Parts: sequence; C-alpha cells; structure tokens
Amino acid sequence: MKLGKIWAIAWVCVMPALAFGQAALATKAAARPGQVKSSAAGKRLAAKASAVAPAVDEVAGVELTPEAMEVAGRVYVGLFPCELGASVAVARHDSQPGFFIVRIRKDTFNMRPVTSRTGAIRLEDARAGALWLQLGNKSMLMSQKLGQRLADECVSPEQAVVAEALKRNPAPSILEAASDAVTK
Repeated sequence: MKLGKIWAIAWVCVMPALAFGQAALATKAAARPGQVKSSAAGKRLAAKASAVAPAVDEVAGVELTPEAMEVAGRVYVGLFPCELGASVAVARHDSQPGFFIVRIRKDTFNMRPVTSRTGAIRLEDARAGALWLQLGNKSMLMSQKLGQRLADECVSPEQAVVAEALKRNPAPSILEAASDAVTK
C-alpha cells in the first residue's frame, strides 16, 4: 500500500516537469520560426534522412495526382522534436518529386502524399504500414501494422506558432455549440 502511494506522489511530481519541458520546447521553436533544431544530433538525423533514398523500384514510374502534389507542397520538412525525447526527420526525396523520406531512430519510411477528406496532411508508406499525419498544431507517426503511435506531439516551428495561438485563443468546443443550439 505504501509503495502505491509513493508511486502516485512521484508521478504527480514528475508530470509537471514533463509538461514544462514540452512547453519550453514549443516556446523555443516558436521564438525561431522557420529554423530547425540546431543541435549536432538533430543535424546528423536530418542529414541521414535526406541521404537515405528509397529503392528505385519503390517510387520509379509512380505518378502522383495533382491533388497529391498539392498536399506535398504543404508538408513541413526538417527535424521534429516529439514527446518523450523522440524526434522525427522529414526530408523531400531528392530524385522523385512529391515523395518524402521519414526517419525515426533506425527506421526509414518512403512516403507519398495521400489526399484526405478532413484536410489533414497524410504521408503513407503502404509497404511498411506507416503513416505521418500533420495537423496544424502537431504531427504524429503511426504504425498501422502495430496499431500504435511511433511518435506523438511532434512539432515543427510553424506548428509551435499555431499551438501557441490555440492556447491563447482556443477554438470553441463542439459540445458548447451543441448546448447553445439546444437552449435557443
């Protein structure tokens, strides 16, 4: 019983520190829009992502639709710091326009843009079962084969600015709009 209380107290003490660290990263990124994290490790990871090219037969002869090319033009590239100390590097493919190389740790994914009905930016590697989802305020890397997120809360400098703006001026809750409609 005492051990459970000790873990609970430790958890309560650690969570604010983790949240503070994430907020500090977002603030640091927002203070330098348009720049990528400049640590030596970050530069090496970004360089590795751009140096790794997919096998020629994976992307050769694949034509992207005009809609997919439009999506590709909106993809943020660079090093994305994520929660729990992870980071994801996203680079444009050197020889195949519209394709991207996404790297996390030792895993490399060869991704192509896919249109979505929601307007979210999606990059998929169908062979590996990986999905990079880019929203206005964060991105995430998911494994469809494993059914789990490989990286979450990944934030580019541009997304950090959007996240900060949402904190200052949050969007109205869909539940508030529904309750307003019921009371009228």
